[in-house]
Amino acid sequence: MAQQCVLVAEDELIIGVDLCDTVEEAGFEVEGPYDTASSAIDALERRTPDLAILDVRLDDGEVFPLAEKLMAANVPVIFHTGQVSPSEVSGRYPQAHALAKPCPPNQIIEVMREALAEA
Repeated sequence: MAQQCVLVAEDELIIGVDLCDTVEEAGFEVEGPYDTASSAIDALERRTPDLAILDVRLDDGEVFPLAEKLMAANVPVIFHTGQVSPSEVSGRYPQAHALAKPCPPNQIIEVMREALAEA
């Protein structure tokens, strides 16, 4: 079976690299990290991921248009943010998961598995 692919959009390089390492160590293939929504949308046009982990604010603005494209393609979304509260994100996107930064790697992996199981 092919590895499941996780798209990561995160504008802070250290957090993005750390998140990608966590995802890879959990046995997933990583697409990213993308620091802009537009670069992540370009990647999305080449390949639809199995799951996406998105920071709410990227270098070119909010990630919501990208999140909506992913959700429309039935891709589970996990918002990983330091600026917006998880409850605020869940209020806007009840079908998505939301994690506050900093989030321990084991919690990220647990929520990834949960989101994939629900998909």
